[in-house]
This record gives sequence, structure tokens and C-alpha cells, in this order.
Amino acid sequence: MEIKGKVHYVGVNDRNKSLFENLWPLPYGVSYNSYLIDDEKVALVDTVDVCYFEVYLKKIRSVIGDRPIDYLIINHMEPDHSGSISLIKQYYPNAVIVGNKKTFDMIEGYYGVGGDRLVVGEGDVLDLGHHKLNFALIPMVHWPETMVTYDATECVLFSGDAFGCFGALNGGVIDTKINTDIYWNEMVRYYSNIVGKYGAPVQKALQKLQGLKIEVICSTHGPVWTEEIPHVIAVYDRLSRYEAEEGVVVAYGTMYGNTEEMAEVIAEELSNQGIRNIVMHNVSRTHHSHIIADVFKYKGLIVGCPTYNTQLYPEMEALLGKLAARDIKGRYLGWFGSFTWAGAAVKKITEFNEKLKFEAVGNPVEMKQAMKEDVALRCRELAVAMAERLKADRN
Repeated sequence: MEIKGKVHYVGVNDRNKSLFENLWPLPYGVSYNSYLIDDEKVALVDTVDVCYFEVYLKKIRSVIGDRPIDYLIINHMEPDHSGSISLIKQYYPNAVIVGNKKTFDMIEGYYGVGGDRLVVGEGDVLDLGHHKLNFALIPMVHWPETMVTYDATECVLFSGDAFGCFGALNGGVIDTKINTDIYWNEMVRYYSNIVGKYGAPVQKALQKLQGLKIEVICSTHGPVWTEEIPHVIAVYDRLSRYEAEEGVVVAYGTMYGNTEEMAEVIAEELSNQGIRNIVMHNVSRTHHSHIIADVFKYKGLIVGCPTYNTQLYPEMEALLGKLAARDIKGRYLGWFGSFTWAGAAVKKITEFNEKLKFEAVGNPVEMKQAMKEDVALRCRELAVAMAERLKADRN
């Protein structure tokens, strides 16, 4: 499938895997994108998950026939993109692997592949004949070896996982030829789940790419971007700055419905106070990947759960741990909890915020056993405090 000039798409789709990295749901599947530049010298940019190698090889041969691959460029070493390296080398033993020093450390560790190699660094150029490829290092977006390849001839950026998203490609691959509606929320979820911790490196990468004329972005996941490039870059820029909309995520755990009742009162009062964007998640029913994405989307977070075995409710503890691991900035946090005979949830959430480092809002609410008027009042006061904090940012 021709992308532009002599650049061809040879990626594959995975509609079988239910969890990406065995963690994150894939309701629309996922694509593993690879690209072939059919020039005087043939270059293959990234590979695909090894499970799809047979289909992958057919796609490569449909473009170049019996011609050899001269260069195998590896922008990113995660196995969903590097998993076919050793098999490609079996079929194309003379292919020179192109990567940076950290790339080759990982190739040896994962696959033990030898042969000719070309170690590239910042600003190095590879001449394929018509196409001139430039390399830029973007470490920790989101692995240390990550780099991008820029085709200066056709203004194509091979961006690795940067600008990627969940979602298989259904027929077409270029944004102008497909309905891209499903990919925008999947981009937010992909970024927040996979890349989210690395906002500062993403910002550095965006600054580094600022001066380039980019007409096509060829990421390793999701559509090939052309007319939607400004939107794609804006999404990654906003998320990596940890910017968020006015709104509140109310995430709660509940065993018998009592803690859920507290969450409902809080959400009702948020609405009474004029907050329109309110998202409620039962942490035992909503996969945490969706909650994390919403925390990236909205400024306010109110969490609550029952005490469980004198500790935090396990699903809430797991969610807070995932949020803390992402170093999210600029969020406001309120919290509540319940217990029957020994309260610990509120105390444990308070301790967790030392890791989250969110701005604490309002007074935590702790309920013994079931809802009473004074508890409902304090829940409403917590909601009012959050609403006022959010409204203060309007000016």
C-alpha cells in the first residue's frame, strides 16, 4: 500500500489480542506498522510482532519481489516492533541493521543477532538514492533507545511509538481514506497508559521536531497521519504538558453499595455547583486504563473506597499506584472512605497523595457503616470545595 512516493505500508493488524502488554484492553484491536522504502537501496523501517511474520513477509515481497533489503532501520525495540528482526535477517542476511548504540545493546540482549550494522546518532544521514534519511534521538519516548527517522525527500516522519494510538486499521491506513473517529479517544488512552510518565521527554522531542516540514507521520501504531497532523501533534503536546479540561473523575470502590452512595451524593452536588463534565467509575468494573485516560483528561479527581482488611480496598490501591507511577501534574484531589469497625481508607489515601503530589481539596470524608445526614452534608461540602477550586481556574 503506497503512502507517498516510494514509501509503502507493510504493517499488520492484530484483532485477536485482548490486552496490550497483557494490561490494557484493545476493544478495537491494534496495528503493528512497518514501512518499506523502495529506492535504489531498499530500507525497511521497523518490523512487526513475530506472530504475524508470514503475512508480513508476503507484504514485503509484494512490493520488492526478489530484491534484497539493504537496510533494516529500528526506531524502537519493544518486541511488538522488533520481534521479527531475527527472521528478517534469516530471509535477508545481508541487510544492514541501522540503529543507535542503545538499540544494538537491546538487539543483542533480545535476539543475539549479529551481522553488519550501522550505528547512527543525532543528525546522521543515510542516502538511499532518491530518499535522504535523517536520524534524531528521542530517548524515553518511551524507551531509552527510541529514535525517529525523517525522510527529507518526501517530508515523511517515521516516528516510532510517538503519535501512535490503539485501534486496528480497517481497510485503509491513511487518515484521508478512513473514518478516524474511534482513534482520538484511543490516542488519549494509548498515551496516558503507555507514554504518560514521560511528559518531559515528549516535550523535548516535540521541540526537536519543530523545525521539520512534516507532511506525513508514519507511527508504529494506528493510522498514517497527513491532513490530521496538526490535531495529532496538539493532542500529544497537550497530554505531555498535563493540561486538562474542567471536570471531575469520581472513582470509587464499593462492596455493598454504601461507599457508592457517598460517590453519588458527591457527583450530584458537583452538578448542582455547575460542573458539567463528571465521570464516575466503579474501580472494580471499569478497567483502570479508561480511568487513567480520564484523569489525564480532567483536572479534578475524587476517590473513595471502603477499608478492607485494615488497608485500602485492593482495586483502589492498584489504581492509585498506577496513577502515582505516571507523575501526572496539575491535578486536584479530594477523597472519602468508609469502614465498619476500624477505619483506614481515608488515612491510606492521604498517605498515597504523598506519592501522587496532587493538590488536596476540601476535607476528606469518613463514614462509619452507612449514610447519615451529617455524612451526606460533608460529602456535599467536599464537592463544593472541588467545584470552587475548578471555577477559580476559569479566570
